Amino acid sequence: MTDQSLPSLDLSQEFVEAATKSKAWPFEEARKLVKRIGSRDLEKPVLFETGYGPSGLPHIGTFGEVLRTTMVRTAFRLLTEDKIPTRLLCFSDDMDGMRKIPENVPDRAALEPYLQMPLSTVPNPFGGDYESFAAHNNAMLRRFLDTFGFDYEFASATEYYKSGKFDEVLVRATEKYRKIMDVMLPTLGEERQATYSPFLPISPTSGRVLYVPMKDVNPRDGTITFDDETGEEITLSVTGGKVKLQWKPDFGMRWAALDVDFEMFGKDHQTNAPIYDKICNILGGKAPEHYVYELFLDENGEKISKSKGNGLSIDEWLTYASPESLALYNFQKPKTAKKLYFDVIPKAVDEYYTFVQKYEQMPVEQRLQNPAWHIHSGNIPKIDMPVPFAMLLNLVSASNAENKEVLWAFISRYASGVTAETHPELDALVGYAIRYFDDFVKPTKSFKVPDDTERMALEQLDAKLAGLPENADGAEIQDAVLDVARAIERYQDPKKKGPDGGPGVSVAWFSALYQLLLGQEKGPRFGSFVALYGIDETREMIRKALGGELAA
Repeated sequence: MTDQSLPSLDLSQEFVEAATKSKAWPFEEARKLVKRIGSRDLEKPVLFETGYGPSGLPHIGTFGEVLRTTMVRTAFRLLTEDKIPTRLLCFSDDMDGMRKIPENVPDRAALEPYLQMPLSTVPNPFGGDYESFAAHNNAMLRRFLDTFGFDYEFASATEYYKSGKFDEVLVRATEKYRKIMDVMLPTLGEERQATYSPFLPISPTSGRVLYVPMKDVNPRDGTITFDDETGEEITLSVTGGKVKLQWKPDFGMRWAALDVDFEMFGKDHQTNAPIYDKICNILGGKAPEHYVYELFLDENGEKISKSKGNGLSIDEWLTYASPESLALYNFQKPKTAKKLYFDVIPKAVDEYYTFVQKYEQMPVEQRLQNPAWHIHSGNIPKIDMPVPFAMLLNLVSASNAENKEVLWAFISRYASGVTAETHPELDALVGYAIRYFDDFVKPTKSFKVPDDTERMALEQLDAKLAGLPENADGAEIQDAVLDVARAIERYQDPKKKGPDGGPGVSVAWFSALYQLLLGQEKGPRFGSFVALYGIDETREMIRKALGGELAA
C-alpha cells in the first residue's frame, strides 16, 4: 500500500518500535490517529487537511500548517509501517466574501466595489494571468508548496461548492437546520441571534455573499428563502454553489463531507473547535483529530495577519535563508507563541545545520526526536558546513564584502580544500549572509569609541595576537583573548574561575570587543572568528578602532 509519490522511509523494526515511544510532537499526534482508525477498512486513505483563507497573500503561518501536517503524516506512515494510504488536502476557502480590503494590495480603491463578493470573483489587483484575487493568492501558495516538494492535493471551495461535491451534506444541513441553530445561537449576542443563519446565499442580482435571516428553510426541496438586497423575496437551492455556509458551520460541514481524519489550526480557532465538532457530528460525520498551535507574532508582538501583511512573507525568509531553516522554526515548540521576524533567521539557520550534522551519531530514539528527521521525512542529507551562518555574517561585517569572491578568499584560507564547488550549501549560505548583512546588520552598526581601559585592552590584545603563529587555530586564539581580559579588573568575573584559580572572564569583555571592532552588541566565539578572518586582518581592525577610523 506504500504511496510511491511519497519519500521512502526506513521501516526497520528498530525505527518502528522507537516511533511508538517517541515524545516528538508529530509522533504523539500520529499515535492518536492510529487509535482513531482502529479496525476500519485499511484500504481507505487517512485524510489530512489544512485550510487557507485567500483573503491575502499566504504568509509563513500558512506554510507552517502544511509543513506541520506533513510531519504528522510522515510520523503516521512510520507507525503504520506505511501500510495505510494517506492523503493531504490543502483547502482554500476562496468562496468567502471579501469583508475588508487588504492593506498590502495595489490600488485598494479599485477593489471597493467588490466588497462582500466571493474572493474567487474579485478581480486580481496584482495583474498577470490570474482571473481573480483568490486565484492569484492560491497560486502563490501552491508555488511555494511545490518548491518545497510537499505531496498534497489542492482544493478550491468555489469548485467544490459549484461542482456538487458538498451538495449531499448541504441538503442534510437544511434537514438539521434547527439542530445547527441550537449549537450556534448560544454563542452569539442577542442582536446577532435575531438575524443569524448558517446559510449565506449568493445574491442572484449583485453576486455578493449575503448575511441575511432566513424566511424559510425547506428540507424537502433543499431550498432557502430570504429577501435579496433589492427587497425581493427569493428562493434558492442550497446546491450547485448558489449558497455557502457561514465559516463555523462550514468547518464542520467540510469535515463531514470529506471525512477528514486530521486537521490542525491556530489558537484563534481553539474556542470554536467544539462548535466545528458538534456540527460535523450533526451532519453525519466524525469530528477529526485536532492539533492546536500557537500563533506567530510580528516584531511588535502582534498576531501576523494576511490582510495587514505584517511579519515575514515566505519569499522574504527565502531571500535570506533556506527553506529547511524555515521548516526548523516551524517544527520547534509549535504550542509556544514565537516572534516571526528577520532577527530569528540566523539562529534558525545554524541550528538546522547542527541538527543535520549530529543525526548520524545519534541512536535511533534520538534520531526520531531530531528535527532533521521530520524536516526531511526521514531522508536526511549529508551536509558539511565548516563555517556557521553567524560567523559568515561577522565575516561580511569585518571584511565589508559585497560579493561571494571576497568571502570565499577567507573561507578557503581557513578551511583547506573547501570551495564553492565542493560545498554548494556553504556557497548558498554565503549569498544569504551578504544579503542579510546588507539589509539588516549594516544599517544598525554603531562602533564604540574606546575609553582608556578599552584602549589599553585592545593594545594588549594586539600584542598577544602578534605573538601567535600565523596558523594558530580558534582555540589557541581564544586562550590569548581570555588571557588579556583576566588581567584587567573591569573584565574579571569572580563567579567564574580561571585556569590559575583566579577570577574568570566576564561577558563584558566580549561585548566590548563586538562593539569596538564589529559595531554590534553580539557576535561569534571570538577566537574562531579571528581564525577565519585572519590574525593580521584582525590586528588591522584593532588599529582602526584605536585610531578612531571605525567609529568615524
